[in-house]
Amino acid sequence: MRIAYALLTYLLSPIYALYWLFRGISERAYLDRFGQRFGFGYPLLADGCIWIHAVSVGEVQAAAPLVRALARLFPERRLMITTVTPTGAARAASLFGDTVTHCYMPFETPHSVRNFFSATRPQVALVMETEIWPNLYHACGKRKIPLILVSARISPRSVASYRRLLPLFRETLSHGIVIAAQSAADADRFMSLGTSPERTSVTGNIKFDIELEPGLLEKGAAERERLFGSRPVWIAASTHEKEEERVLAAHSLLCRKHSNALLVLVPRHPERFATVRSLLKKQRRNFVARTDGLPCESSTEVFLGDTMGEVPLFYAASDIAFVGGTLVPVGGHNLLEPAALGRPIITGPHLFNTQEIADMFAELGASLVVHDETGLADALDRLFRDRREADEIGARGRDIVQQNRGALQRLLVLLEPLLAK
Repeated sequence: MRIAYALLTYLLSPIYALYWLFRGISERAYLDRFGQRFGFGYPLLADGCIWIHAVSVGEVQAAAPLVRALARLFPERRLMITTVTPTGAARAASLFGDTVTHCYMPFETPHSVRNFFSATRPQVALVMETEIWPNLYHACGKRKIPLILVSARISPRSVASYRRLLPLFRETLSHGIVIAAQSAADADRFMSLGTSPERTSVTGNIKFDIELEPGLLEKGAAERERLFGSRPVWIAASTHEKEEERVLAAHSLLCRKHSNALLVLVPRHPERFATVRSLLKKQRRNFVARTDGLPCESSTEVFLGDTMGEVPLFYAASDIAFVGGTLVPVGGHNLLEPAALGRPIITGPHLFNTQEIADMFAELGASLVVHDETGLADALDRLFRDRREADEIGARGRDIVQQNRGALQRLLVLLEPLLAK
């Protein structure tokens, strides 16, 4: 099976390269260090490194407390973070600067993987959540590099698929992959696939150990006063294609009851900023973009957040938070950022990327789930009319974050013996 998989990766390489080049035509960031995708141009780390893989922006953000803790505990060790997306790379640069080495995760060909390990020489590998990289995992096992899945999760529906791939992971499993599972149910599913009970622990979800920028609430309040004044403000963050139209339709319905309401609209991917700007122009919306550097006037309907890394600030500057990727079948994004700030949360029904957290929030009354633009407008109207209910929902979310902290410390207990060797 491994030989067949290796051949498949080589056959797919030209298609993958063409796809990445095509993306690079419209978004130059996709051409950044292009050779690293295929086995060339990795940093040469003669003394090795602690390697953390975080696929994109959300995982990089979740990994930030871990990266800072490792830097504090092991100041003599070099830290390297890999991402797949350029937006993840940009977020890593903004969070860590040059204190952490960054490179892109290689595509799964044996040649690329071999060159990656030869250049970077990782001493331990920490993979955020459950990224599946059979050749990379095999390489860790072959080189006896400890591999830890951080905040590992696996859905009941995925178990059968993982079991079919099991032959690809046998060598890694035999060398002692460490599972730091989000829940007891996740741990049981991993053990059903053959992971060692002695190396499977329930540490919780590291995302709950979210670190807010010091003074973020105060900065948000100041930015709100400067940009938005005293108007009722809601944010639709991390939105996707075809979702912005539904969000804008909801805002139009809301404005029939709250004529001075303002929408802060922040698309998920920076390459779509221009597309959403064009959409606003096409709909003849009165809008101001962040990059315009102008405050909103009383007639402004929409504030377009067309910069990277400012979503937490805009959450702090808003009254109500809608988390995107949920009105379209993307699967949802991080609910914990607005929750940590005490903002009442609204989502759509598509939450499979964050289902366990979303279910917890819904069951404990810390979020509202809507199914369409009419439901979104009604929920916003309800919360703007009843500030007490809005504050209570926000407080429940903040309490959930506080009560579930501690995954990072439990993870570090697992890591210290491996990193001390």
